[in-house]
Amino acid sequence: MATSDRLDASVLKIAGVVVIGAIMSILDVTVVSVALPTFQREFDASYAEVAWTMTAYTLALATVIPLSGWAADRFGTKRLYMVALALFTIGSGLCATADTIGQLIGYRVLQGLGGGMLMPLGMTIMTRAAGPHRIGRLMAVLGIPMLLGPIGGPILGGWLIDIASWHWIFLINLPVGAVALAYAAVALPKDNPEPSESFDFLGMLMLSPGLALFLYGVSSLPETGTFADTEVWVPMLVGAALLVAFVRYSFRPRHPLLDLRLFANRSLTIATVTMFVFVIAFMGAGLLFPSYFLQIRGETTLAAGLLMAPQGIGAMVTMPVAGMLADRMPVGRTVPFALALIALGFFTFTQVDPQTSYVLLCGSLFVMGLGMGGTMMPIMTSALKTLSSHDVARGSTLVNIIQQIGGSVGAATMSVILTNELNGSRPIPGATDPSGAPLTEAGLAIAVQQQPELARQFPVEPALLSRGLDYAANSFATTFWVAFALVLATFIPVAFLSRRREPSHLLDDQQDGEPRTPVVIH
Repeated sequence: MATSDRLDASVLKIAGVVVIGAIMSILDVTVVSVALPTFQREFDASYAEVAWTMTAYTLALATVIPLSGWAADRFGTKRLYMVALALFTIGSGLCATADTIGQLIGYRVLQGLGGGMLMPLGMTIMTRAAGPHRIGRLMAVLGIPMLLGPIGGPILGGWLIDIASWHWIFLINLPVGAVALAYAAVALPKDNPEPSESFDFLGMLMLSPGLALFLYGVSSLPETGTFADTEVWVPMLVGAALLVAFVRYSFRPRHPLLDLRLFANRSLTIATVTMFVFVIAFMGAGLLFPSYFLQIRGETTLAAGLLMAPQGIGAMVTMPVAGMLADRMPVGRTVPFALALIALGFFTFTQVDPQTSYVLLCGSLFVMGLGMGGTMMPIMTSALKTLSSHDVARGSTLVNIIQQIGGSVGAATMSVILTNELNGSRPIPGATDPSGAPLTEAGLAIAVQQQPELARQFPVEPALLSRGLDYAANSFATTFWVAFALVLATFIPVAFLSRRREPSHLLDDQQDGEPRTPVVIH
């Protein structure tokens, strides 16, 4: 394996394939998020119904991710990656043909089955291609779509819906998917799948349904607003029971579906815990940033996406530097400084009101982006760089599952807090929303901000709208305080990240002409 720190053309060619797949998968989540009001109008459906176009995709991701590690070893990463690309592309085409909301939800499941394998497989392919000396730089490349997806998605989605129709948020994946498949066929190295390991069928019966049920319950929280609802606690309880049963069982088989023995590696464990806490805080609150611009400031979807752009610009500035530093020094020395930048930028959003300066908000997003570029990918690098090539597929599967759970828990938690805060606003006597629930001052103010023509239907005093908007802005600020506290809590596991340079030569266990060296993790 080459020891040069430079990324040669062959490695960058492989990285290009993975980045295209990651962009397709991640953008599709955020692009669809801005289309939900359109789906409501087109399919004459409630918000709860159209929200399942996102939830179904997430559940499909959670179901298939645990299979990725075993399937990559069994069938080879190139072959499986191309199958995932094909499933995602076919699912996209079918979504564009949907005539009912039920059809769209079903096709989103097919999309998710393909999309769920793209990220863990992509991480495996890139880690093996880079070798132990260049993981940081290559992971920085993979981090670009992970950070820019939440920013580019709303911009692209808003633009496509404005100039064409909702169908194009899915149709655009067809040419991109075709190019990605052709590119993968040429660029990815030929598969040399290992001797077949027995498939952990019993583990699959516990882990995949357990994850799906648990995340279903979590995803139902924003709609119900309480853990006491049976739609929330029953699937969460059953899912948690299946997950606990899997954890107890997973140490018995020689080749479990998800190898929890990897947590014996201290670096992997600490990095994964850090990632989990960080994702709950940042990904959960990250969904609320554009909502503030849409609901409190009355911006269009496209404008809200553009206002989020400074975050991506900040990430692009620091990410290449962070990748190089991750290859040359322990992440425990760099991540705390990057996390401090995130906390500094985040604090501004705990003070928001309906008139907060856009210069201040965009500047804060830029500072947060600087911190993001130096946080997420170095943590992932720390998690994977000490694994053997045989363990990388299973290690990346672990990291992706933790990230998926953290993101879902964070999004649901922040949504519930914000909804409960907004519901505490004063009700307007005799006024109800379309669902029949009492209309509050904050709810009316938000509706008028998004659709000014409603002010003619509800001829209320300007003071009432102003009071409602102030209350709504304060609800966002309260929710951001919770997220800010979680960002600060991330400093606890970060303090345990290694500050000493650790050898990462274990990835050399699969060099040509050399026998595989068994890996013993202490």
